[in-house]
Amino acid sequence: MPDEFFMRLAIAEAWKYQGLTYPNPAVGAVVVNSEGAILSVAAHQKAAEAHAEVLALKDAYKVLSGDTTIDALHQSWDIHDFLHVNAGELFEECSLYTTLEPCNHEGKTPSCADLLETLSLRRIIIGSLDTHAIAAGGARRLRHVSTGVCHDACEALLLPFKAWQKQQFIFFKWAQRLDGTIDGGTISAIESRRNVHAMRSVCDLLVIGGNTVREDRPTLDSRLVNGSAPDILIYSHNSVFDNTIPLFHVPRRQVFIDDHWDRLKGYRNIMIEGGPVLLEATQSMVDCYVSFIAPSSGGSIPFTTQRADFEWLHVAPSGCDLKMWLRKKDE
Repeated sequence: MPDEFFMRLAIAEAWKYQGLTYPNPAVGAVVVNSEGAILSVAAHQKAAEAHAEVLALKDAYKVLSGDTTIDALHQSWDIHDFLHVNAGELFEECSLYTTLEPCNHEGKTPSCADLLETLSLRRIIIGSLDTHAIAAGGARRLRHVSTGVCHDACEALLLPFKAWQKQQFIFFKWAQRLDGTIDGGTISAIESRRNVHAMRSVCDLLVIGGNTVREDRPTLDSRLVNGSAPDILIYSHNSVFDNTIPLFHVPRRQVFIDDHWDRLKGYRNIMIEGGPVLLEATQSMVDCYVSFIAPSSGGSIPFTTQRADFEWLHVAPSGCDLKMWLRKKDE
């Protein structure tokens, strides 16, 4: 199979965790043997945890060796040490595909480039080179490296990461039915709602419209994943709210009520949840959009009647829903 086939598998796996890895990039990896058989597909899932390459090598090790003792290891440093000691020549006929250049530094996790150098894989295929001043340079340490495979698709994965490095990343989330409606109670499947709660748990700030708060009386926490609750900015020209609304009583969070956007300057990873009013008010500042489309109809209020042109970044199932990452087309 061509390199693009395996890289696309790595890209698709990484998108499953887009929005969940802050402040790290979403990265996917695939390991194949000399005959092109897929040994593992993995992705980085959470900051400070094992990187995609390490998880892919962990799973591939089990397939190649039959040794499942590595299953008990979850910390990145432990997996690295185990593979350094036990892998030997096991990977010398294997190739690894990764959407981003392996990291070349030790921080909360050890260097992936160091591990790959030790394992002496037959080929390392990289989608995008890392531009981070500290992490870059892993490819220079490795032999038999190919770069730029599915480059544009791998770069799209890095949109949040590169925005965080510069200043901040702002994304807008909404849920709708097939007919475009957003009213009438719960729309998304439980898998989609868990994903939204997981994204909330790594956000610095969640922005919501004042009318939504008054009508829906939300909590806006991350209870479905036992995560932390972000600070809240209620965008409203009317600062009067019923203090019994649940979002005001979530521990360890700040709630702000503003009719301007100055508050955003203190945050790096910002999630907006809203409808057509908030969509219009934030269109000049949003980097990406994520929408969950439920296979149902029957509401009466459309998400928006505004003219807007988007380009697809990624589309995949989310339980029985569809999850779409998009960005506005350049004018």
